[in-house]
Amino acid sequence: MMTDTAKSNKAEAVLYCDGGARGNPGPAAAAFVLREGSGENPGAVLASDGVFLGIATNNEAEYRAVALGLKSALKQGIRRLEIRVDSELIARQLTGQYRVRNPRLKVLFDETSNLLQELSWWKVVHVRRDANQEADALVNAAIDSAIVRKNIDREYEF
Repeated sequence: MMTDTAKSNKAEAVLYCDGGARGNPGPAAAAFVLREGSGENPGAVLASDGVFLGIATNNEAEYRAVALGLKSALKQGIRRLEIRVDSELIARQLTGQYRVRNPRLKVLFDETSNLLQELSWWKVVHVRRDANQEADALVNAAIDSAIVRKNIDREYEF
């Protein structure tokens, strides 16, 4: 469930993104937490969301998390954004250090790149997993919720 806690009065923010799959591919989700400000200790949460994706790979989920967060940041009026991800592959692909060879990831990379072009300044930073706990928790909650719903639906099939 998307939460928009406030419209940003600032044009600068930090975006924490995470995606995950249980199995690769497997049930997957994407999530983000957008915080106002910049630096080591960004401020209040501007928006957050965790979305179940169905069956996807971990890398697909990571890209979808970045795109989801970018769309929210742009909606909030953010124009300068530090993006923090715990996927080294995604960080290096978005910064041009690695090429995107997988055709399915290339589509997601292109979508993300187009969103990045709408910002006046951006930076992608690879962070340790423990520095991305809020987004990680939203990923797990989205997957858990979908699995519970699927099991409930199965119990009532006739």
